[in-house]
Amino acid sequence: MRNPLAEKVTAIPPSGIRKFFDVVSEMKDAISLGVGEPDFDTPWHIRDEGIYSLERGRTFYTSNAGLKELKVEITRYLKRRQEITYDPDREVIVTVGGSEAIDIAFRAMLNPGEEVLIPQPSYVSYEPCAVLAGGTPVILELKEEHDFRLTARQVEEAVTDRTKILVLPFPNNPTGAILEREDLEAIAKVVIEKDLFVVSDEIYSELSYKGDHVSIAQIPGMQERTILINGFSKSYAMTGWRLGYACGPAEIIKQMIKIHQYAIMCAPTNSQYAAVEALRNGDEDVARMREAYDQRRRYLMHAFQEMGLACFEPYGAFYVFPSIQEFGMTSEEFANRFLEEEKVAVVPGTAFGACGEGFLRISYAYSLEDLKKALERLARFVEKLRREG
Repeated sequence: MRNPLAEKVTAIPPSGIRKFFDVVSEMKDAISLGVGEPDFDTPWHIRDEGIYSLERGRTFYTSNAGLKELKVEITRYLKRRQEITYDPDREVIVTVGGSEAIDIAFRAMLNPGEEVLIPQPSYVSYEPCAVLAGGTPVILELKEEHDFRLTARQVEEAVTDRTKILVLPFPNNPTGAILEREDLEAIAKVVIEKDLFVVSDEIYSELSYKGDHVSIAQIPGMQERTILINGFSKSYAMTGWRLGYACGPAEIIKQMIKIHQYAIMCAPTNSQYAAVEALRNGDEDVARMREAYDQRRRYLMHAFQEMGLACFEPYGAFYVFPSIQEFGMTSEEFANRFLEEEKVAVVPGTAFGACGEGFLRISYAYSLEDLKKALERLARFVEKLRREG
């Protein structure tokens, strides 16, 4: 029998994030700090709207691109928060989470062999989605000594005559790094000069702890070159509702809608009605959750300082990325031993790219109670390793 599988699919490794989550789910008294899952419930007024939409029998397909009402609210939100103006009829698509938006953006834009610049460490989907779309990933290594920020020089040095897309994954998962306006202005200059496009994943845009988030689409000359991707999972604690969106030039969005039409049809209808409520009346919920995450962020940084564990200070998302290089172990070895000996699951930095070696991703999208227990176990484990050394 011939091989029934596609080689480019079998060559893609499974996500390194889920491995430890699956193990810890079956381990008694274990604590997981591995998954980017907000511990908050979706706010009641948003859930109520989803329930109400079902009670009203709104169980039909929406248009492929999404509810007009929701697309209008998305454009109002972006105008209010980032001063960017989009046409809801031509420049917005509602997707099944931000991950679908990444996938169909690549598939709509890439011809075989065209290159995608992907800063790493970063979210696990960019590289495989580029490969599945027929593109060639080119990895840009983010450095701890630069606070894991992408520089314009890195972009310029990586560009070839085959480069088409730059991925901007900021605020960053797993590092928590951000880019500020001056960083983006320098990068935008290179993008325009080299005639590139940007896929800007801004799913953590509301979780910024150093002033308001700035999108590269705000920089003059960049809106027409940028696919801005966002969603509701992180900001509104709506992970299971599976809802995201992309905004960008009409000619690109039109082709993304075509792929979405054949593969998905439309995003879940009740989720879309709930998202309308989130955008209209959810600002206070977002602010409350952001404040809680910031409190946890500062608590973790203080705890790392006390145990002498090196960690640059993150200003976005809900992750920290401490260094474990002093122990002479790989990230995988450290995470495995920590799970076996202390029953705490964290994610090896290598799950987010080879340059994540020597680091761990720890999510603080968990209660302070769980974080305190986990950090007590981490301090004990670190002390044990130092004695062994």
